[in-house]
Amino acid sequence: MSAALIIHCRQARLPLTQPRIMGILNVTPDSFSDGGLDADVAAAVQRAMDMARQGADVIDIGGESTRPGAAAVSDEEQIRRTVPIIAALATMFPPRHEGQPPAPTPAPLLSIDTQSPVVAAAAIEAGATIINDVNAAQRPGMLELAASSGAALVLMHMRGTPATMQQQPQYGDVVAEVRVFLLQRAEAAMRAGVTRQQIILDPGIGFGKTIEHNLALLANLSRLVETGFPVMLGASRKRFLGLLCAGAEGVAPEPRDLMGATCATSALAVRAGVGLLRVHDVAANRQAAL
Repeated sequence: MSAALIIHCRQARLPLTQPRIMGILNVTPDSFSDGGLDADVAAAVQRAMDMARQGADVIDIGGESTRPGAAAVSDEEQIRRTVPIIAALATMFPPRHEGQPPAPTPAPLLSIDTQSPVVAAAAIEAGATIINDVNAAQRPGMLELAASSGAALVLMHMRGTPATMQQQPQYGDVVAEVRVFLLQRAEAAMRAGVTRQQIILDPGIGFGKTIEHNLALLANLSRLVETGFPVMLGASRKRFLGLLCAGAEGVAPEPRDLMGATCATSALAVRAGVGLLRVHDVAANRQAAL
């Protein structure tokens, strides 16, 4: 892990001197693994506090499921689901500012998981310092928002949309194509005024990819790390892991039973130099990242 990489998240800084854990907080009724579990403010805040105690460096709050086949959710509904939770957590987890002495147990940063610049702007106003965009900030206004706010920006590769992405995805060379796309989006971001230190790349495991594509990307994460940008991996409890772990009768485990498989991907990612792991099971993956 390179000590030189420091992610700028508005006034806060997230140094990648060690692998960092982003805990997933879905406040949706239909997410593939944990839909409906943390859909009210009290439950979501408690879940975030649990992840913070387990060592999460970032809490990623999302109000729109991006599972395969998922329908889009309006900006208004995403804001209704996420902003009260972000506002509540912002009072409990004030961001770390450059120049402040380190706290014994630093508070996690807050991230908004959305493709919408309208939702992202509302989340930033409520206290989020990271935008996690599965659409690589391709919607008008998202790059400009990241530039003006100083929020860190996760650029993820996705072929198609959540509703269509798993309809026979095809690539000539998935590793090369994902790498080129993400570098193009990073260049577009920097042309729009986003600094290099704000940008994080995510290969988009499971987003418009077959099992073979996902495995090729996992085996070649170092190709993304070599770009010099921080890299995030989000393979937690993904369907392809269940298919790989299916028993003799071909029955895949439930997503919540894929903690071991997820930890294996986390360990592989850290070995390749990945700096940020987006996971459901914070404590176990922190152990895997050691």
